[in-house]
Amino acid sequence: MLLEVLLAASTILPSQDTVRTDSLWSSALGVTKHYLVYLPPSYATDTTRRYPVAYYLHGLNGDETNWVRLGELNDAMDSLIEAGGPEMIVVMPDGDNSWYTTWNSMGDYNACKSDTTRQEAASTFCVPWPHYDDYIARDLVHHVDSVYRTMPDRAHRAIAGLSMGGYGAVELALQYPDVWSAAASHSGTLQLMYAGPHPYDGHDSYAANMDQLQRASGGAWLSLREALGKDTAAWRSRDPLTRVARLKAAQPDLMPAFYFDDGTDDPFIDQNRAFDAGLTALHVPHEYHEYPGTHNWIYWTAHVGQSLAWIGKEIAGAATAN
Repeated sequence: MLLEVLLAASTILPSQDTVRTDSLWSSALGVTKHYLVYLPPSYATDTTRRYPVAYYLHGLNGDETNWVRLGELNDAMDSLIEAGGPEMIVVMPDGDNSWYTTWNSMGDYNACKSDTTRQEAASTFCVPWPHYDDYIARDLVHHVDSVYRTMPDRAHRAIAGLSMGGYGAVELALQYPDVWSAAASHSGTLQLMYAGPHPYDGHDSYAANMDQLQRASGGAWLSLREALGKDTAAWRSRDPLTRVARLKAAQPDLMPAFYFDDGTDDPFIDQNRAFDAGLTALHVPHEYHEYPGTHNWIYWTAHVGQSLAWIGKEIAGAATAN
């Protein structure tokens, strides 16, 4: 399975004042984590205005800088605003290789810190308490709402991501529907247990044991096994379509709006088609697109503006004053 191809670490961030690096202490993780934040052009001058917020999650082997230094998200936002689109704050957190979930085991914090084969430093990668869903949905959201002039309610908050982050965005929006009203995914792994057919033909088959899950997961297997464990029930409970069905039965008024897209040559295309079909069968409104391309930054850079524009329409209400 093709994973994210990252550029060299020497790639630098843009110097615009609209992109900042910030940090927070996360009680859910037990460490300090960094994030990037895009502030819209009027933020510095219109000091009474509040803004909707979009959270953008990186993919496997990525970090908080990816969406700016590789995906040019800040340029896409600038272009949308110049064309008359709504101004938003965009937050890009560091999610490690977490799958944005609470792990089924604690992991080995000391072994992580002593690992010399990993490219990223232990100080920014290893955590003693792998509760990544609470870190994003509770710690980070509360921190951002307290530090920046946000519109701090569900209606003005969305979450998006690519690949692992696309899965995380959809999963977090369903797990915490009180926090986010919209979720977007680029090339997301939206059906983790999907085992075929390839190509998708409407007759879904799902993995029933760990051997089948390993074959279906390909190159993402090791990180998925660490995060989700060796219990197929744990995987199934974190399946987005399973969460959709549960939320629709329990709290249909809190169902998030969904946007997702994928490249026609992407290894996750069949997962996305199955998720599209599943949402349609459950009568859950959503927007799905396929475009030429594969699982790389050429595709994500080309299409991040589309998810940003869609999110803007979903969450950008009238700005309010303090």
